[in-house]
Amino acid sequence: MNWPVAAIEYPLDVFQRILQNGPHMTIANDFSGEVEPFRLSMLINDKRYRSYTLQIITIALFMLAVGWLVSNVVANFAERGKTFSFAFLWEPASYDINQRLIEYTSRSPHWLAAVVGILNTLVLAFLGCIAATIFGVAIGVMRLSKNWLVSRLMTVYIEGFRNVPVLLWILLASTAFSAMLPAPRQAPVLAGGFVPTNRGFYVPAPVWENGSGILVVVFLASLVGAWLFGRWAKTKQAATGEILPVFWIRLAIIVLPVILFYFLLGRPIGLSLPELKGFNFQGGGFVRNSFMALWIALSLYTAAFIAENVRSGIQAISKGQTEASYSLGLPPNRTMNLVILPQALRIIIPPLISQYLNLTKNSSLAIAVGYMDVTGTLGGITLNQTGREMETLLLLMLFYLVVSLLISGVMNVYNSSVAIKER
Repeated sequence: MNWPVAAIEYPLDVFQRILQNGPHMTIANDFSGEVEPFRLSMLINDKRYRSYTLQIITIALFMLAVGWLVSNVVANFAERGKTFSFAFLWEPASYDINQRLIEYTSRSPHWLAAVVGILNTLVLAFLGCIAATIFGVAIGVMRLSKNWLVSRLMTVYIEGFRNVPVLLWILLASTAFSAMLPAPRQAPVLAGGFVPTNRGFYVPAPVWENGSGILVVVFLASLVGAWLFGRWAKTKQAATGEILPVFWIRLAIIVLPVILFYFLLGRPIGLSLPELKGFNFQGGGFVRNSFMALWIALSLYTAAFIAENVRSGIQAISKGQTEASYSLGLPPNRTMNLVILPQALRIIIPPLISQYLNLTKNSSLAIAVGYMDVTGTLGGITLNQTGREMETLLLLMLFYLVVSLLISGVMNVYNSSVAIKER
């Protein structure tokens, strides 16, 4: 049958017509307006339909590959007399975890052991991202310093960390803590009750008493107040040009209400300090060497990459920006804080997201030094005890996928907030 020229505006309709009318239908020519008979070869040779044909073929091949993998897994399971089930998660784990944030015993189920490992991973990743960002920004700025010695030292640091596998840095840090730190009886008590030993690090621990919850609420409210003041000060500066001492006022907003309520509530939060009793310290908190080695190694390793991102972002800003700032009388430090870094953030943040993701995924190397993260619990001992390699690995992959997507989502929201808003 013949179709008018106006009917051939949407190539997707062609496939529906083929199904309805068969290969003898005709199609209008785009250039002459003449109607030409449809041929199956046009699905490949005609650029109007080629992309849709290739997409359909790709989807079909992908579905065939997925179907083959699923059928292969089912056949292998049947051959070994196994079933696909997550019931093992409610069975007793029967193993201990040396560092945990929640209550857990060897009689706890496997799902709780996985939660303990997940929390250990999240704490390591969160603290690592914070430390890596602080070190990376500082090192990136110092590498651009006009001081020759400082610049070269930062270059050596960056190239040294970037070109050595992170696993070696983790093992080196763990060995250094075990071999170089003293035994508990010879360990010095540093300022604040911090005690480094070859068994781990003893730190002061908070003691929560009645009224501590109110103090926590006051602290959170102070943080919100400091954030609101910062936004107001920024708006006022943009409108009037008046620069307020934002840092010190923010610090006062955070600290003063907390101190005031701390004494009004009768000191509801105390400190438990570690004390040497016999051959070991008692009281306070305890952080294992494995965690400290991982935290320091991952932070310093990732900081080297972040420093390069910061350096490239700063160098991407035109020198005319710096010269204009100096001509207005701004000193170098305020030029960097007010002019250069705010513009460089738009360049720095996208690769910074990748470094956060790399640090989070590199934390799976924790098992090398005995730190029980989710890879060591769910993907290690639980897998070996239950023999559910398919189920445990799928859960492990799902966890890292979800965490990576959350990190990307949060950082992309922040990236949108600092992007240039076009009218």
